[in-house]
Amino acid sequence: MTTVTSPLAGRAVGLAAVPDPVFAGAMVGPGTAIDPVREPTEAVAPVDGVVVSMHPHAFVVVDADGHGVLTHLGIDTVQLNGEGFELLVAKGDTVTRGQAVIRWNPAEVEKAGKSPISPIVALEASPDALSGVVEAGDIAVDGDLFIWN
Repeated sequence: MTTVTSPLAGRAVGLAAVPDPVFAGAMVGPGTAIDPVREPTEAVAPVDGVVVSMHPHAFVVVDADGHGVLTHLGIDTVQLNGEGFELLVAKGDTVTRGQAVIRWNPAEVEKAGKSPISPIVALEASPDALSGVVEAGDIAVDGDLFIWN
């Protein structure tokens, strides 16, 4: 069982509120999304594990049980070509829950015309594999987002 904690301070909005049909339709996987606070911040590891994918706008951490959790910082932020994102770890690094992974500013993302809403997705999971999923309106600050059974 894997408990996934929020990698961002903000308010949970649920995947259905993500302004991208692939995430909103849970095609990448089940999970939730965070509308982050609009200030310079750090996205942190949602689980203990190894960083298996690292981009300026997104990262995946896989835990000891093989559960991969994608944190995608904003929507269409790949189009920013890394501008405004500072990588604090590298692909292959072992991280602990709560460790800073990327420094970014959601307000700057918004000024660049992109949505800062950030999907947090359980990769290769079925919707019924998750329990206790935080839904729209819940505060996600330092809280558990979902449990992967």
